[in-house]
Amino acid sequence: MMRARVTLVGMVLAAAVLVAGCTSPEPATPSSKPAEPTPIPTITAAASDAAFGGLEATFDARLGVYAIDTGTGAEVVYRADERFAYASTFKALAAAAVLQKNDLADLDRVVTYSSSDLITYSPVTELHVAEGMTLGEITEAAVRFSDNTAGNLMLDELGGPEGLTAALADIGDDVTQAVRWEAGLNDGVPGDPRDTTSPRAFATDLREFALGDALDADKQALLIDWMTGNATGSTLIRAGVPADWVVADKSGSGGYGVRNNIAIVWPPDAAPIVIAVLSTRDSPDAARDDALVAQAAAVVVDALK
Repeated sequence: MMRARVTLVGMVLAAAVLVAGCTSPEPATPSSKPAEPTPIPTITAAASDAAFGGLEATFDARLGVYAIDTGTGAEVVYRADERFAYASTFKALAAAAVLQKNDLADLDRVVTYSSSDLITYSPVTELHVAEGMTLGEITEAAVRFSDNTAGNLMLDELGGPEGLTAALADIGDDVTQAVRWEAGLNDGVPGDPRDTTSPRAFATDLREFALGDALDADKQALLIDWMTGNATGSTLIRAGVPADWVVADKSGSGGYGVRNNIAIVWPPDAAPIVIAVLSTRDSPDAARDDALVAQAAAVVVDALK
């Protein structure tokens, strides 16, 4: 389908490393009695559950939310382990898997493709059929602009959808099932397990890639830079958190009113919060509702105060 050729591109990738993490506590003084594990607090207050349930009723949708404050370990969960179609949110994790697979210098490799490879909504790749694009440019186009042909080119780089499933399994995700390519993966038919995940699984994957040990710091910085510059997420989680918070996110939408957003948000002078909001409706022609995602994010912020 696609073929690649290597060229030398005199380009230096530069990205400021966004460092945010938690300082590990000092080891406890040894004692004869093993220390009890510290429980992870979970926010399951009736008010938050009621708020999410109210959003479902208002928007006639099924909503899934998982968020974790990486500083305190506090979690917000609502249908966090139920399956939802992931739609284009996969592109952030596929980009991370591409970064994991390749050295930064490999991002200069030029990938060529033909007009027959172009699919609907490919605003960047459609401009470069003649000369091709570097792997780095393709990956950035997929994350920043949600370019669908770029999404398929990333999947091709990983060995197809099954390669993405394997890459996520390697970091501990045994939930996500990547089966189809763009644009079929956006069908979103309720009950179809293909191309689905859970809010907890995708948020955990994003945390591992962007904040954990799955990627080197320079690759993490590049991924975060692409996601911070996302051009398709201004009305989603970004709209539901305070204006002075930094947001790195990836959006997705599909049939049955699927509207999703996964993000890392940085409150001022605090550890980052990882959030996944996934949603779907019953009708195949249902409209997507950005306000549902934004309001769910606002509930998360309020719960973690």
